[in-house]
Amino acid sequence: MKLLILNGPNLNLQGRRDREVYGAESFEEFIPRLRAAYPTVEIDYAQSNIEGELIDVLHKAEGVYDGVLFNAGGYTHTSVALRDAIDAVSVPVIEIHISNVSAREEFRHTSLIGATCVGTIAGFGLDSYRLGIEAMLNR
Repeated sequence: MKLLILNGPNLNLQGRRDREVYGAESFEEFIPRLRAAYPTVEIDYAQSNIEGELIDVLHKAEGVYDGVLFNAGGYTHTSVALRDAIDAVSVPVIEIHISNVSAREEFRHTSLIGATCVGTIAGFGLDSYRLGIEAMLNR
């Protein structure tokens, strides 16, 4: 199985930004640990703060990946374009959030991308990504 972890804006600051909400571990530390835990799964990683680049990555995932774990960050609540990109590809996408967005500010309670994803995992810190891998493996 080949999976892509795709992160949106500000997730390049993971481990440094708002540690009480997001934790102290960076993706540079976390991704190798995740790969070691799933040696039979090929895990690629990409991150961008730019909406159009995220759309391009989703389009290029078609036929390359068996699934995408996508944390769109703040774009989750604002981007019709990302919603349409997910809807346009046949690769299954799971919406991922490190924090429990339902327990945060009201504007974070609405996901524009969620309805086009096969599921949503939120609130388990970086372990949300591991749970996403498990979900993909069990599909």
